[in-house]
Formats: sequence, C-alpha cells, structure tokens
Amino acid sequence: MASGYRVVDLQLKRREMLSPSLLRCVFTGEDIDKIKHEAPDQRIKILLAEHQSCQKLAVTEDWYGTFLAIPKAERPTMRTYTLRHLDVSQQEMWVDFVLHGDTGPASRWALRAQVGSSLQIVVPNAEAAATSGGFEWFENPTLQEVLLVADETALPAAMGILENLARRPNPPRVQAFLHVPLAADIQPIYYDFAKIHWSSTERNGDTQQALLQAVQSRLTLPDYACSADQSLEEKSLSDDILWERAEPCDRFRTWVAAESSVVRTLRRYLIQECMLTRETATFMAYWSQGKVTG
Repeated sequence: MASGYRVVDLQLKRREMLSPSLLRCVFTGEDIDKIKHEAPDQRIKILLAEHQSCQKLAVTEDWYGTFLAIPKAERPTMRTYTLRHLDVSQQEMWVDFVLHGDTGPASRWALRAQVGSSLQIVVPNAEAAATSGGFEWFENPTLQEVLLVADETALPAAMGILENLARRPNPPRVQAFLHVPLAADIQPIYYDFAKIHWSSTERNGDTQQALLQAVQSRLTLPDYACSADQSLEEKSLSDDILWERAEPCDRFRTWVAAESSVVRTLRRYLIQECMLTRETATFMAYWSQGKVTG
C-alpha cells in the first residue's frame, strides 16, 4: 500500500514577488506527477540542507523512516508550508514564502535561491489510494457561511480556500480577517461573496491586537452558529501547540490559523464571548513565537 506522503526532488523554475514580504517559488521536476493536491490548506514539508554535512533523503515513500535514520547532526532542517497550487500539466507546484531576512532557514533559502536550485519536499503521494491527510478544510456543499482568520503564515491556505469557494455555483457567505506585515503586502483580491478585512503590523500593530480588534468590531455570527455553556478545555498537539479540528457541520464553518498566542486569544473570544459553537471551528497554531517547529 502506498504511503500518504513521499519525498520528491524538485527544482526552482521561477520566483514571483507577490509583495515586499511574500515570495512565490514555482517548482518543477520529473516528480511533479507523483504529487496530489487534496485541499487548499494541504501541508507539505520542505527539507533544507543548511550545511555541507546534511544528507539528502533517498527518494522513497518511507520518507520519515529515512529521515530518522540520518544522524541528527546530518539531518536537513524541516519546515512546514502550504501547497499553494499544483498543475501537473504544466509541471508546476507553487509554494509561497513569508520573507523575514536571514532570521529563519526557510526565508534564508528563499532569498538566496536561484532558478535551477534544488529542494527536497515531502508531498502528498499521488499513488496513495486513500487520502493523504495533512489538511483541515473539507468540502461541504451545504455550507452557508464561513469565517476565515489568518496571519501571514496561513495566508496561502486562506487564499486557496477563497479560490476554492469561488469555483462553486453558489458560494457561501464569507467573512475573512487577514493580517500581513506591511500595508504593501495586502493582496488585490475581490469576491462578491466575501467581506475581506485586511490589517497589517505596519498600520494596526501586532498581529494579536490587530486581528482581535478587527474581529471584535466587524464580525457578525448567525444565531445557528452559537451555543451557550461550552467548555474552553483545549486540545493540543505536542509541546502544547493548539490544534483543534471542527466536527462535520452543515451550515457554518470557522477556520483560524496563526501564531499560537493569537489563536488562543481568538479562540477564547469566539467561544466564550461570542458563544461560537466550538464543534464548527478549526483552530490551528501554525507556529509559536520563540519555538522551533518542523
């Protein structure tokens, strides 16, 4: 049975500056047809050889076993990103990077990479008959309303969700709250079914303050999306990384992804003060300030 994810070797085909802080890297290679794209928030892992002693992974479906077999000092650095777009006919896969100088290995690679640069990436396996997992957005044709909240690290996934919904004959009503570092990073997008509220650190202060203030002042929830007397007990991944998945829901869906403290603050406000039914909500800490996560 084919595993859900596998490692592939790809090369940088072109770079596209989307804004001062956002860079799109378009990858190509013979392995593109071994990749599948199941959801707009599909996660992948890039493997960064930060020093000469780093070993490449053998191109195999047992990527994690191969990774663990490498001595720690020789393993590539692993970081999680969103598979922004896949076009097998054009032999292209897009990954959008947030640029923040040399402060992180992924940003450092993206700034320095040239056309033709190689990168190993762990991707959903096209040969796997079952779903590969690694995503939280599930298709639901009965959705009537959606709440999206994302910081810059989750922006590629949020944009993908909006594009996915736009392809429906009758898209649900969407309220989206999106935060970026600079005002110039705000993307020129418009959908008649969506109210998109942008904020930036440059104009509105830190992410937590900006997103919470925007949600507090502009969000409206339908009565059917609310419930009283709910538990605030958190469900977490390892190292207390908040990660809660919505239950199957018919009419309303919340998708929140950002830095861990931002997600916690928004979760508390939405569930405790707005009485949002927690079963309709996915809360994801895409990263945690001061912690390194793969």
